[in-house]
Amino acid sequence: MTSITLRPVGANDHAAWLPLWQAYLRFYQAELPDAVNTSTWQRLLDANEPTHSALAWVDGKAVGMVNFIYHRSNWSIENSCYLQDLYVDSEVRGLGIGRQLIEHVYATAKAAGCIKVHWLTHETNATAISLYEQVAERPGFIQFRKAL
Repeated sequence: MTSITLRPVGANDHAAWLPLWQAYLRFYQAELPDAVNTSTWQRLLDANEPTHSALAWVDGKAVGMVNFIYHRSNWSIENSCYLQDLYVDSEVRGLGIGRQLIEHVYATAKAAGCIKVHWLTHETNATAISLYEQVAERPGFIQFRKAL
């Protein structure tokens, strides 16, 4: 059985986090300027920011990443948590790492006083949807957005 370790990112984890972040962006056919990638990393390390990240490790190699953000809601007094980015290296998919990263966010958000975790995925991401339907409810909302 493969031993999987999860832990929040630290200042020395940039070289482990960045390839997972870049693979995640490629999966969604997205490219971000280096300034955005740098800013995102700095925010993940800043204790005054509401954004957080954790890595999943197997045999000393980072193989999974989750980034999440605590935020206010007009529907509750307590904060909510937006699980914004989740990625597991294709070489180790099927080991339950995605589920463990989601459970890590659940536990971390609950300990921080959040009352809900929510996220989006693309409608064509059938593998992820299959997992998500096992660990959360699908409320039926449709996303709309406009770039500004």
